[in-house]
Amino acid sequence: MSVSASVHQHLERKGVNYDLLTHPHSRCSLESARLARVSPKQVAKGVLTHDGENYLLCVIPSNHRLSISWLNRVMHGNFKLVSEHRLGEFFNDCEIGAIPALGQVYGLHVIWDEALVDMDDLYIESGDHENLIHVSKGGFMELMGGQEHRIISFPEE
Repeated sequence: MSVSASVHQHLERKGVNYDLLTHPHSRCSLESARLARVSPKQVAKGVLTHDGENYLLCVIPSNHRLSISWLNRVMHGNFKLVSEHRLGEFFNDCEIGAIPALGQVYGLHVIWDEALVDMDDLYIESGDHENLIHVSKGGFMELMGGQEHRIISFPEE
């Protein structure tokens, strides 16, 4: 599949330069980083949460774990993880588990982790389990636009 149709259209509309990094089939973004031979802290993964009615895509480094308590503190909410079997409802042109870190493409609000601001190059799931979208720091900032960013995750051991 390479890049989902929705993500491709968004990248073209925004005029962000990107290239694709192909890797063997992976099961998660951390494995994608390893197979693509890039630092896991450069791979931005999306974690979908909800507080009942509102959905929020949290974008964090692939080697981090989302802190629900930190998220709830900064968002003044009661967010929980969305179960994996429901992800297809939101990312209908993506393979399950290959969530692009571009929730705005799918009508979702986004918050991204401050740890990503230090990366000169970033990689985003493309919508399948065999490609990563590579963008510069400037490209990533353009894609994130005015989305909120805070410390919402911590490195996994």
